[in-house]
Amino acid sequence: MPELRREPITGRWVIISTERRNRPSSYVTVPRNKEASMCPFCPGNESHTPPEVLAYREAGSEPDRPGWHLRVISNKYPALKVEGTLDRAPHGIYDQMNGVGAHEVIIETPEHAHDMVDMTDNEVRNVLWSYRERMTDLERDLRFKHIIVFKNYGEAAGSSLEHSHSQLIATPIVPMRIVEEVAGARRYYDFKERCIFCDVIRQELSDQERIIRDHDAFVAYMPYASRFPFEACIIPKAHQSSYLEMSDAEYLTLARCLKDTLLRLKMALNNPPFNYVLHTRPLVRECTEYYHWHFEIIPRLTKMAGFEWGTGFYINPTAPEEAAAFLRNIDTSQYGTSK
Repeated sequence: MPELRREPITGRWVIISTERRNRPSSYVTVPRNKEASMCPFCPGNESHTPPEVLAYREAGSEPDRPGWHLRVISNKYPALKVEGTLDRAPHGIYDQMNGVGAHEVIIETPEHAHDMVDMTDNEVRNVLWSYRERMTDLERDLRFKHIIVFKNYGEAAGSSLEHSHSQLIATPIVPMRIVEEVAGARRYYDFKERCIFCDVIRQELSDQERIIRDHDAFVAYMPYASRFPFEACIIPKAHQSSYLEMSDAEYLTLARCLKDTLLRLKMALNNPPFNYVLHTRPLVRECTEYYHWHFEIIPRLTKMAGFEWGTGFYINPTAPEEAAAFLRNIDTSQYGTSK
């Protein structure tokens, strides 16, 4: 059973999950698996994965068999396990609890060689919709306090399999990063009675310098104080504290926005490794008025060194205004992808 341990000075929780050292990629550098026949995420290899918890399939096809367009499975090497109780307990001055949660993998396409930018808009929309379906289901579990969705693309970004996929983890505590965001948003709201994220959107649309592209209901932009080169943010213009508040039609618009942003990064930076993370409201409802869900996209172009680790400062060698202008000028029509 994984274990959650609380660091007493900062209050940060750490997951001790010894079973994950059994993953093929743990600690040892191994060649990436480029052979589709050996990939557990490819059609025909469903027996090599845990049973699916959600799938979009051809009519008449059977669960855990070929015929799927998207599959969601439990992670074979989970950071947290869904079985069990939290059993919070002291250990001297320390706090700990069982590593209870959910850890799932969204296999985004049956096509081994396809990245998200190679998928149609509707296929990307289905990926985003699967996040909604799994989040809606998991939020019913009262043990969980937050759900985070993320994608690791490329070995340098933490991906151990080449086949396009993303992941979802439900946690029994609200992660420190989200706590800090919510607290900062609350301070601003208490002072100005406005959502800080909404004010940032208005500022960015007014300045235009850091806008990558305006997509009707969504905007993609480079944060004013970007931590990393070409760091991007995608956010709904309308105030929505939870990812689940979107209308059905907005998922397709978001798919186009996300795909366009990833395509510009791919073309501009020669297919860089990246992470994206969905930040949405914790499963408590108190922050509805002042929190605003968003995607953060971080190309892995630089490495954190001693100064960054020791101080919490980030050194970004590329101004976000320059990066945004560079991405705006990318001619995405050159990339032959179907709509």
